[in-house]
Amino acid sequence: MNLHVRAPATTANLGPAFDVAGAAFDLWNELELGAPDGSVDETHLGVQAFARFASPADYSFAFTDRIPRERGLGSSAAVVALGLVAGALAVGADVCADELLAEGLALEGHADNLAAALTGGVTLTWDGRIARVADDMPAAAIAVVPKNRVRTAEARAALPQTVQHADAVFNAGRAALLGAALARGDDSLFAAAADDRLHEPYRAEHAPHLLQIRESLPEGALGATLSGSGPTVIAWARKDAADAVAAELAGRFPDHDVMHLSIAKSGAGPL
Repeated sequence: MNLHVRAPATTANLGPAFDVAGAAFDLWNELELGAPDGSVDETHLGVQAFARFASPADYSFAFTDRIPRERGLGSSAAVVALGLVAGALAVGADVCADELLAEGLALEGHADNLAAALTGGVTLTWDGRIARVADDMPAAAIAVVPKNRVRTAEARAALPQTVQHADAVFNAGRAALLGAALARGDDSLFAAAADDRLHEPYRAEHAPHLLQIRESLPEGALGATLSGSGPTVIAWARKDAADAVAAELAGRFPDHDVMHLSIAKSGAGPL
């Protein structure tokens, strides 16, 4: 049996919606299943995800990785999504996105990334459930990707166990603005929502360009958010200004990769 599937990159949190919101990008990892050749690496995250539904011993696995690793763009979520979807397809299992999420969380652990990788678009996740709430963002995404890597576990360990009441109120308000911006497709509301006090201040050490971009936003930019645990920063721009914003950021950060990424309209699935 030959089967070819793909899964998108993702950005999590979208600023204030910590561990809840995510969006999928049109940047894809792929997996091709073939006839068994005795070379299966059962420690591979994607193979472990596949094993949730089917025996890896019956196949060979060829992974194509395009998503930068440990950069906050959901590379591990994409690999898990590839394995889950391929495994379900291999045995003809009719499973919904929520069921795939449940199977994958023990391996990935970050529901916000995995939800977006499974369904595409813009998602919210809570209590093991996924809601795809929008097909697109009200702003264009310009990813500024540094060369350094950040391990998610280390970034999460930097977060405090408690937060000030004022910071919790601030984030609740910005998260509500984010929801309204997505519902209305309103870039001005989105610009007002693009801030956070729960995770970004504690992770900024590994992404100094976040503050640099925020302090001097390019003309046409609406704001900037840390992508997942970083170090990638997403500069959000008016859609008619996306190319100009990307060009300015590429000039300002010549040692970084700057990518204009569109929102993926679909999630993990067969090619």
